[in-house]
Amino acid sequence: MTDRQWDHIKDLIPPAQPGGRPRSLEMRRIIDAINYLLVSGCQWRLLPTEYPCWQSVYHYFRRFTRDGTWQRIHQTLRQQLRRALQRNEHPSAGSIDSQSVKTASKRGIRGFDGGKNVKGRKRHILVDTLGLLIAVIVTSAAVSDIAGAMQLFERLGAAAHRSYQSLRLVWADGGYRRKTLEQWVLTSGHFLMVILSRLAHQKGFVVLPRRWVVERTFAWLTHCRRLRVDYEVLTDSSEAMIYLAMTRLMIRRLAALRPS
Repeated sequence: MTDRQWDHIKDLIPPAQPGGRPRSLEMRRIIDAINYLLVSGCQWRLLPTEYPCWQSVYHYFRRFTRDGTWQRIHQTLRQQLRRALQRNEHPSAGSIDSQSVKTASKRGIRGFDGGKNVKGRKRHILVDTLGLLIAVIVTSAAVSDIAGAMQLFERLGAAAHRSYQSLRLVWADGGYRRKTLEQWVLTSGHFLMVILSRLAHQKGFVVLPRRWVVERTFAWLTHCRRLRVDYEVLTDSSEAMIYLAMTRLMIRRLAALRPS
């Protein structure tokens, strides 16, 4: 990270825990090491020696994954970026979609997606109208889009997520047209789901309004080689990597918007 990029995140890193040995590692180097692994796709043990030892980097990655630090940093930066772009910090509309990817590890949750012919995991993401991530949940690829969407919304609702409470409209493709999901949305009562599909006379590939935004977000994620295949054993690590990829993107944009 550049100095300007680091300025946007340094105050969001949790302080050292009280008691025990004082923190000796520079957190900027820890974040740089995680970003290197995320972009290059290398293994933890193959981190260059210019970074702290891989065990220390992995320790902080897992610690901040378990306590929700990555999500909190991501949410704060998304609000800052939306304000910088003169948008309300909490989105009122968004798009939902899923992506099935292969897994590299034989351990952990995985399944087979018959529709995409992929054995691995499925990423269910909800983004705002700018394509910025609101939330993600990673499941077995065998989990349907409907079931994944319900799990995603239920997790946000249980956490009393402000961005979820502000939603009034969610766009989705034809794969989400099911009575079970429609009834669930009606029961939740605070937002409307609109299904966007091709018209009867349209053939082949068609760019649907509003739908391309979430597809572009999936393209942003694949700029990081670590996310082209799911290399993680635990699904919460997979989700953390996605939050980190979007955090990296937002830091770069905020630094570019900051006056010199």
